[in-house]
Amino acid sequence: MKGFFDAPNYIIELLEGGTTLIDVIDNHIFEQNLAEKNAFVVADLGALMRQHVLWKTTMPLIRPFYPVSCNSSPIVIELLSALGVGFVCANKAETTLVLNHDVSPENIILSGVCKQLSLIKHAAKNGINYLVCENEAELCKIARAHPESKLLLQMSTEAQVEEASVTIGCSLKGCRHLMEMARELNVDVVGVMFQVPASCREPQVYTHALSDARCIFDMGKELGFNMTILNIGGGFNGSEFQLEQIHSTVAPLLEAHFPSGSGVSVIAEPGNFFVFSSFTLAVNVIGKKSVYQDLHREIHSELSSSDEAEFVYYMNDGVYGSFVGKLFGNNITAPSVHKMSLARDEPVFSSSLWGPSCDTLDQVVERCLLPELSVGDWLIFRNMGASGQGGSAPLSDTDQPPVYYTISTDDWFEMQEAGISLDDTMKNFSLVQYGL
Repeated sequence: MKGFFDAPNYIIELLEGGTTLIDVIDNHIFEQNLAEKNAFVVADLGALMRQHVLWKTTMPLIRPFYPVSCNSSPIVIELLSALGVGFVCANKAETTLVLNHDVSPENIILSGVCKQLSLIKHAAKNGINYLVCENEAELCKIARAHPESKLLLQMSTEAQVEEASVTIGCSLKGCRHLMEMARELNVDVVGVMFQVPASCREPQVYTHALSDARCIFDMGKELGFNMTILNIGGGFNGSEFQLEQIHSTVAPLLEAHFPSGSGVSVIAEPGNFFVFSSFTLAVNVIGKKSVYQDLHREIHSELSSSDEAEFVYYMNDGVYGSFVGKLFGNNITAPSVHKMSLARDEPVFSSSLWGPSCDTLDQVVERCLLPELSVGDWLIFRNMGASGQGGSAPLSDTDQPPVYYTISTDDWFEMQEAGISLDDTMKNFSLVQYGL
């Protein structure tokens, strides 16, 4: 993933005979205990496959376009491409990565509302015509560097305005102005996109957004544009319940404003949805100290079952590595303890978890309940598929944890039934039996 390292030789381990992901983690921890106790990642490709099946079952009429910035592991790109998913790229590195995996330029959208001129030229050179635009300056750059582009105008939504300090997207009036300007510059406008944050729980946000999108489509038709693409953005947190909620909200609205016979293709950008549950990170405790409660005891007494001490633990990975998403506002959930001798009635203590840098920003989890740990114990962080979104490499000079790819025999058979094979659609990977 972005922030996680992929080895040059991509090997997928096939889990047979009831072998589970926990067994794989146990085995690698055993190996690391005999070596350097480095952090590592185990990826379950079956989980990614199941999320795709869930999407196709729940949202059959909405084609997914995956934001590469969420997790740029080559195997994620190759598998999603084989499944017919499109891609949203934000920079040259992402477009190059996707193109190198034989993704057609027609299945790529270049996002971002303030793109460098060199990036726009790179898109033009490689036939990537779908570009997002929301302001005059961007439109002028695109008209000059990529006259054959097909624009998706990004409109603002109520939820975005309320959450962000800087509004992304333009109003209805702003969209009309951009379309009039695009007509003068002879640049084609083919659709509209908007974003609803995952934290938004109000169904009326989609009601207003889709109504506004319909108005923009009508304005585009009036100005002579053939509007054919509606992008309802991201905000899908990965849960089946939330996906069903969004579907129950948008399905009747889409039928009202963009019925199936209207010629409009509806797409979305599920990023975290696909990968969050596929990656599990194991880290080692490398340091520990006790902080006895004083004036804060009353505040935190409900958090801890013991009033004796709070513990601070230092791990061999932090926000300048695999947890870089924490710096961008991602919430890191409390880990589980990999401790074979853990008793059920063992007391738990208020604990905080830090990376190895001793930097004040390198706090991974501010407070959680854990049994008392020792240096050398292991912590397991699940749902880490979208955590490393800050860059293709860590922000420090520490080594990135290796990724061990796995898939169960049942999931592998389902992939084959879906038409995915290592020989034809995933040529850069090899399948080996786990343990050999």
